[in-house]
Amino acid sequence: MCGIVGFAGNKTACGKPLEVCMQGLKRLEYRGYDSAGVALAAAGMDTVAVRKKSGRLANLAADIERSPMPDATVGIGHTRWATNGEPSDVNAHPHTSQDGKIAIIHNGIIENAETLRLDLQTEGYTFLSATDTEVAAKLLGKIANTIIEETGKPDLFEALRRMARMLTGAFTILAVDVRQPDIVVGARHDSPLVVGLGDGENFLGSDVAAFVAYTKEAMELDQDQAVCISGDTVTVTDFDGNPVTDSKRFTVDWDASASEKGGWDSFMDKEIHEEPAAVHNTLLGRFNEDGEIKLDELHIDPEVFKQIDKIIVVACGTASYAGMVAKYAIEHWVRIPVEVELAHEFRYRDPILTPRTLVVAISQSGETMDTLMAVRHAREQGSRVLAICNTQGSTIPRESDAVLYTHAGPEIAVASTKAFVAQIVAAYLLGLYFAQVKNTLYRDEIHQILDQLKAMPEKIQWVLDNDVEPIEEAAKKLLDAKSFLFLGRHVGYPVAMEGALKLKEIAYTFTEGFAAGELKHGPIALVEPGEPVVIIVPSSRGRNVLHNKVISAIEEVKARGAFTVVVAEVGDPDAEKYADVVFWRPECATLLSPLVDVVPLHLFAFDLAKLKGYDVDKPRNLAKSVTVE
Repeated sequence: MCGIVGFAGNKTACGKPLEVCMQGLKRLEYRGYDSAGVALAAAGMDTVAVRKKSGRLANLAADIERSPMPDATVGIGHTRWATNGEPSDVNAHPHTSQDGKIAIIHNGIIENAETLRLDLQTEGYTFLSATDTEVAAKLLGKIANTIIEETGKPDLFEALRRMARMLTGAFTILAVDVRQPDIVVGARHDSPLVVGLGDGENFLGSDVAAFVAYTKEAMELDQDQAVCISGDTVTVTDFDGNPVTDSKRFTVDWDASASEKGGWDSFMDKEIHEEPAAVHNTLLGRFNEDGEIKLDELHIDPEVFKQIDKIIVVACGTASYAGMVAKYAIEHWVRIPVEVELAHEFRYRDPILTPRTLVVAISQSGETMDTLMAVRHAREQGSRVLAICNTQGSTIPRESDAVLYTHAGPEIAVASTKAFVAQIVAAYLLGLYFAQVKNTLYRDEIHQILDQLKAMPEKIQWVLDNDVEPIEEAAKKLLDAKSFLFLGRHVGYPVAMEGALKLKEIAYTFTEGFAAGELKHGPIALVEPGEPVVIIVPSSRGRNVLHNKVISAIEEVKARGAFTVVVAEVGDPDAEKYADVVFWRPECATLLSPLVDVVPLHLFAFDLAKLKGYDVDKPRNLAKSVTVE
């Protein structure tokens, strides 16, 4: 979690370092909002200027407004999701060395921090906070002073590399030193860090959102690399100091306005309404002039795809539900088995992996640590890995054999919405590409499905245009409900799981999603008069037996007094007959229906949370990118 930003610019002190840090933190606050802080350095300072406050970034901004900070040449900023030490002013980052000349910020967990703390305490070092980061700050200060004693001059970059070799765990660390006020240094191990390349200024960030308002040119940093930026230079080495000259550069394909609310009251509301565009943009550029699927980012020979005999999807949370939808579609179209694994369980159960297994890793941020560790395990076992991801320059795509970017644009709200539908579309494209190379579907069948898929943005927009008011009314009726049940069958099952998760995340309501067939095997005991039950009803066209089974489930819970909320196809007489409330969706193929079925559930969770007065963009205890295991 945690958001970090660094800036090095003109050698003349000015307000730009503070401006960049505060603007960057504003765009990174979705990564953590327990506390925030900045550190500034310039020539002539005796100690680093540090300001930090617990709570939202606004608290820090107000404090700086009351008591301005000095002009500077370099700066670092941090917004925190607490993993070590409770949220407080003292535990907030940055932390400083014993002499106050160095300040650092940190994302991750340093697992040997307590051992290092004890060693430093025996040498007379004192600690104010309960964080592992302060241990690193004191240690870095010690190493930096040792280098000065050895060489007669400061070398913060070398000091950081030496410290990085001593740490275990996951970390990205940025540091500044008043004795070298023209540089910011950084190191990364199992935690994200990307470089922004400007004109006479350079940037560091936990992702490109930190600096996209200032430059769209970026550079990737790989595992166990360190970086030193000044206004004019960027130097990358490994932790032993060996130069790295092949760092990959890329251009960010969205601008700063995409990470602003743009007139919406919240990012979540904005992003729900961007779901049609997310689907449309994920489909763009995927076809050649003959209409065949052409996935440029794959970089895996079609002959390799022909040999694949099993797919394992690894993901967490919302991304895992997108994987469950993919399972139904790919197995139907390609006729090879698809397993869906929670990434944090995957490598601990000794999975069966072969060179003919394709592991598909789904992650919006590309930094989800559980998923990253699953990717590494799969590659160690000789399997190919394909990433479905929304973030350029992130770790999971870089460590995979291939990547399908979803092109959904930045998703700022912590609860994922548009990324979910974009991930499903990317998985559909992968399945249809498999069908194309393995010849499991005729060409005209593939084109027919693709035509249906291209029509989905318009169908999603139909839901947004027609269901908003009935969803708001339903949320008002159910505002005081203490719990909800969500039911679905076939592809409706993962949609039910996703709908339940959204209510948990942002409305803080106890909610469970079930396969509708499981109802009689236990969950129906939870149904009492007035209990809200949300049911995803499949179309009666084509697979009427599936429709009838779900209608029976509605009757069963209605007989026990449940208040039923149904998502159903326009004109479904059974839904209208048995449901208390219906959220209508347009006609579409069953396998593609999750793209429209989930939209009213996203809106319903949003409305319920808003009516309760909660911050839908920053739900309690959560952060957008889970970068620790």
